[in-house]
Amino acid sequence: MPDHQRADARRNYARILAVAEEEVAAHGADASLEQIARTAGVGSATVRRHFPTRRALLEAVSRTRIEALCARAEELTDQGDSRDALLEWMGDVVAYCVSARGLAAALTYDGSPVDPVHENSCSWSLEEAGGPLLRRAVRDGAVAAGVTVADLITLAVGIVLATEHHRDPAAEADRLFRLAVVGLSPLG
Repeated sequence: MPDHQRADARRNYARILAVAEEEVAAHGADASLEQIARTAGVGSATVRRHFPTRRALLEAVSRTRIEALCARAEELTDQGDSRDALLEWMGDVVAYCVSARGLAAALTYDGSPVDPVHENSCSWSLEEAGGPLLRRAVRDGAVAAGVTVADLITLAVGIVLATEHHRDPAAEADRLFRLAVVGLSPLG
C-alpha cells in the first residue's frame, strides 16, 4: 500500500485486507470479491483498484506467512546438514500452505505474462529466500543439480492443492512431500 495515498484510501485498503483475510480463511482462494467488498463497506471497483487481480489479493493476505517462511529460510541457511535444512524449510512451506487457505493459490505459476506491477511477489520472495538453502545442498551433492526453488515451490503447491479436500490434508500433504523427497536426491 503506497504511503502517498489519501487517508481514506489507506483506511479502505486496511479494511478490505482485514475482511479478505477472514474470507480467504473461511473460503480459500475462491473467496468472493463481491462479498469482501460488501463486508468491507466499499464498492467492488474499490476492491479492484487496490487489488486488480485475485492473485494480488491472495498475495496481500499471505504476505505475513511469506515473510515468516523467508525468515525461516534465513535461519536454516547455515545450520546442520544442507539437505536436512532444505527439506525442513520445504516441509514448513508445505505445512504453511496447508494451514493458510489461499497461500498455495498465491504461489501458483499460471504461465501468464509477468506484470511488473503485480508480479507473483510471494513466489519471488520464496525463491530468493530458498536460493541459498538450495545452492548449499546442490554444492554439497545432497540435491541433484538443475533443481530450482521454483521447482520446489511448484512441487509443494501441487501437493497442497491435490490434498486440500482430503480427510486430513496436513497429514496427507506431509506424506506425499516425504514421498517426493526421494526424487530430489542425485542419481548415483
